[in-house]
Amino acid sequence: MKLRLLLILGFYSTLSFSQDYNETLDAISEAEAKSALNHMMQRSNLNTGNYDLKYHRLELDLDPSVAFISGDITSYFEAKSDISTVTFDLTSNMIVSQVMQRGNALSFTQNTDDELIITLPIIQNTGVLDSLTVSYSGNPISSGFGSFEQTEHNGAPVIWTLSEPYGAKAWWPCKQDLNDKIDAIDVFITTPQFNTSNEEYISVSNGLEQSQVVNGTSKTTHFKHEYPIPAYLIAIAATNYEVYSHIVPNNGNPFDIVNYVYPESLTNAQANTPITVDIMNIYTNLFEEYPYADEKYGHAQFGWGGGMEHTTVSFMGSFGRNLVAHELAHQWFGNKITCGSWKDIWLNEGFATYLSGITIENLDGNDAFTTWKQQRNSSITSQTDGSVYLTDTDTTSVSRIFSSRLSYNKGSMVLHMLRKKLGDTPFFQALQTYLASSEHAYDYAKTEDFINIVETSTGEDLTEFFDDWLYNQGYPSYTINWNQPATNQVSITIVQTQSHPSVSFFEAPVPVRLIGTLGETLNLVLDNSTNGQNFLETVNFEIQNVVFDPESDLISRNNNVVLGVDDLEIANALLLYPNPTSEVLFIDKPSSLDISEVKIFNPLGQLINRLPFNSTIDTSAWNSGLFFVQFQTKDGVITKTVLKK
Repeated sequence: MKLRLLLILGFYSTLSFSQDYNETLDAISEAEAKSALNHMMQRSNLNTGNYDLKYHRLELDLDPSVAFISGDITSYFEAKSDISTVTFDLTSNMIVSQVMQRGNALSFTQNTDDELIITLPIIQNTGVLDSLTVSYSGNPISSGFGSFEQTEHNGAPVIWTLSEPYGAKAWWPCKQDLNDKIDAIDVFITTPQFNTSNEEYISVSNGLEQSQVVNGTSKTTHFKHEYPIPAYLIAIAATNYEVYSHIVPNNGNPFDIVNYVYPESLTNAQANTPITVDIMNIYTNLFEEYPYADEKYGHAQFGWGGGMEHTTVSFMGSFGRNLVAHELAHQWFGNKITCGSWKDIWLNEGFATYLSGITIENLDGNDAFTTWKQQRNSSITSQTDGSVYLTDTDTTSVSRIFSSRLSYNKGSMVLHMLRKKLGDTPFFQALQTYLASSEHAYDYAKTEDFINIVETSTGEDLTEFFDDWLYNQGYPSYTINWNQPATNQVSITIVQTQSHPSVSFFEAPVPVRLIGTLGETLNLVLDNSTNGQNFLETVNFEIQNVVFDPESDLISRNNNVVLGVDDLEIANALLLYPNPTSEVLFIDKPSSLDISEVKIFNPLGQLINRLPFNSTIDTSAWNSGLFFVQFQTKDGVITKTVLKK
C-alpha cells in the first residue's frame, strides 16, 4: 500500500527485537487500516479519466504557523479523447481564483463532489498535449490521518502533508487516479525565511533540491523530481529542520541520504539513521540500484509516530531500524512498481515485510532470521483460514486488506518459500527482472504480472505453488515418522493434514535435520509431493533425533516428529498447550501412553534438560525460539515442537 505507520523500534537483543517486531507489525497494519478507512471507499473520479497527466509545477506559498496554503498549479496533460473540459480533484472548501491558459482566463466551476471543472476555449483533440495553470487558496481540511497538518513540535510551527491514498485533493488541485502517474514534477515552496524565534524555515519535498532563493523576508525552495509519481506520493513539509546527510557509495556513483530532523530529535536521529546506508547496500546488492539514485533518498520528521514512504523522502515519526528498513523497501516495491489494485496489496506489503526480514538476516545473522520467521509463522497459523490474494468482497473490508497476518506476514513468508523452492540465485534474478520490466517499472503491476515474470525468468511452472500458498487458504501440519532400518539408512515418511479445505495437499520442499548421537548433523530437503510419501536416504551415523524444518522455512503448525511409533493416533493424541507458550507448558496424554522420560532439545539438537514425566513443564528459563520436547515411550520416541515466546 502507500502508507507506512510503523512505531519506533529499538534494536536490542534478538529476543526483544523479534517480540517488538511482531507487535510493531500489528501496529503498522492497524494504523494503515485506520488511515485507508477514511478514504478507501472513494474511487478514482471517472470524470478525470479522459486525459493523461504528464507534468505538474506546484508553486506553493505557506507559513508553517498558519493553517493555510495558496499557490499556482501548472498541469500538462494529453487528451485521451476529444475533450472540451478538464476536471481536477479539489475539495470544495479550497477556493480557485482563476485558471489561465496562454495568458487567457478560462471559465470554471467548483462543485460539492470535490471537482474543479474547467472549460477549454476549443476542443482539445485526442493525442494533443496542452497545459493550464490553476490559482487557488484555502485552509485544507485534514483527513484526520494527515492530508495537510499545521501543528507544533517543541513550540516550533510545522506544516506537513500525508495524502495516502485520496488526500492530495485536500491541499492542491490534482488527479487522484492511482493508475495515472505524473511523469515529472517541479515543486516550489515559499515560506517566511525565519520563524518568530529567528530559526530558519527549511522546506522538504520529493526529488533533488535545486535552489534556495531569498527574496526579502521570504525564501523559495525548488525541488525537481523526474520520475513517474502518483499524486498521493507527492509531499511537502516545512519547519525549523536540522539537516545532515549520509553518503551512499553506490559503486562509484554516490548519492545523498538527506535527513530533515527536528532539533530536539537530532541526537537520537544521528545515532540511528546511519544504518540506512547499510540497508541501502543490502537492497542494492540483492535487487538493483536504488531507483532514484540520481536524485536522493531522505527522511523528513513529521508528527506521527510512524512513517510514509513518499518517493525519495520518507516522512518519519521515529528512526528505529525496522521503520527505516520498511520505508526504504517501498521505494522499490510500492513506489517504483505499485500494486495495481487492493487485491494485489501483498506486492507492496508482503514485499516490504520480507525485505525487513532480509535486513535481519544480513545484519544479525541466521539465528535472528530464523526467530523472525518463527514469529511470522506463529501469526499466520493463529487462524486456520485466509489467503494472501484478496477476493472482490475482501476489498470492501479495510481490516482484511491490511491484515498483518495475511497481507504482511503470509505474503512475506510466501516470498521466502518461493526463494527456498527456486534457490537464491534464480529467486533474486527473478525479482531483478520484475523490477527492470519495461512494462511495470515506474508503473503498476498485478499479481498475475509478477507470477508471469517469475515463471519466464526461471522456466518453472509455479501454478501449483501459487494456487496453494497465495490464492487458496490455510496451511499444512506435518507428522514425520522415521526409523533407521540400517546403520547407513534412514526411512522418513511424511504425513500432512490441511487446515482449510481449499487446499487438498500442499506440495512443498520439506527440510529436516538429522542429529547424530555424537553431534553429527545432516540437512535434507525432501520434495514432498504426495501424502504419506516415504523417503529412504543415506546417512553415515547413528541418528539420535530428527528436527523438522529447523530454520522455520515452511508455513506450518502442530508438527510432530515420531520415532518408531507405528500408531500415529497415539502420537497425535499427545497434546502440548499453550503453544506458543511463555511460562508453563501443559501436557495432556492418553492414559494408555506410558512416558518414562522427557528430554528438551534446542533448535540445534542439543540436549538442554531431561526429566521424568510430569503433566507440566516450566519454560520460564528458556530463551525465545523453537524447542523440541522428546517423550520416551515403550513404543518409541515421540517428539513435539514448542515455540517459546
